[in-house]
Amino acid sequence: MHYFSDNKSEDGDQTYVRLGFKGETQVTDQLTGYGQWEYQIQGNTSEDNKENSWTRVAFAGLKFQDVGSFDYGRNYGVVYDVTSWTDVLPEFGGDTYGSDNFMQQRGNGFATYRNTDFFGLVDGLNFAVQYQGKNGSVSGEGMTNNGRGALRQNGDGVGGSITYDYEGFGIGAAVSSSKRTDDQNGSYISNGVVRNYIGTGDRAETYTGGLKYDANNIYLAAQYTQTYNATRVGSLGWANKAQNFEAVAQYQFDFGLRPSVAYLQSKGKNLGVINSRNYDDEDILKYVDVGATYYFNKNMSTYVDYKINLLDDNQFTRDAGINTDNIVALGLVYQF
Repeated sequence: MHYFSDNKSEDGDQTYVRLGFKGETQVTDQLTGYGQWEYQIQGNTSEDNKENSWTRVAFAGLKFQDVGSFDYGRNYGVVYDVTSWTDVLPEFGGDTYGSDNFMQQRGNGFATYRNTDFFGLVDGLNFAVQYQGKNGSVSGEGMTNNGRGALRQNGDGVGGSITYDYEGFGIGAAVSSSKRTDDQNGSYISNGVVRNYIGTGDRAETYTGGLKYDANNIYLAAQYTQTYNATRVGSLGWANKAQNFEAVAQYQFDFGLRPSVAYLQSKGKNLGVINSRNYDDEDILKYVDVGATYYFNKNMSTYVDYKINLLDDNQFTRDAGINTDNIVALGLVYQF
């Protein structure tokens, strides 16, 4: 895969490999064990780069027939049960949130209970309840054994989701609330200057709702999410409040072509003081995506994805380090 962009930090080779496995074993007539692991290895770095691979998911669990399933490990947060409906673009998309971002996507220490078809009583009605343990700093009172920088930390959190699917139509909602760490309400050093993170508060909260239609070769989906102290603003911290919207439309032709068009926007509210400048409402992300995937067969495909950036290059985007240039991605995929 290769990116073409005027932004030098985006332009260039993006090749990677993802490996993984998932399986299950019958423990008793009513009890099934299962697990999944997925690993990414970058193919665009030199051989002396020791930080070019990482674990995406790693969890194990037990399923008790109609009672539900319980698993623990590095997994997806329950908010993604709904926001994943729009994370289907050929290359881009799904970036009004990110990994290790409270309970919005992949993260560590998730304990998840899931129930499918509401105890076997209502087809298509699914719900989940989730707890996430603290992932703290590398030192100090907030330290945990897997410490990381403040932008990827989280305190104890809880969340839940509910979705209903019927004859191709789907509707869903999810909520999460996480305690924030001391580091996230503190300061950082930038170019030798001590600065405070924006978006401070005791808790990070997310509320999301979504709709989708998936039938007759047509795929339509949209989701709206409102967050408080949870949506990252570049490297500066989090928006006190953010309104995120994603919508996508795709069509699968019988001969293998799948065109795609999407719109994504994340608007931060009451952002506060950044580099001695006061910002109120600003777009954190805003673009139209036009792309297409062609499937040669079940194993081989190729795609092009054009991210038309609608953000202006201004003082805010420069302060936050947010890209405002367009990107074209070309890729060839082999999966097995």
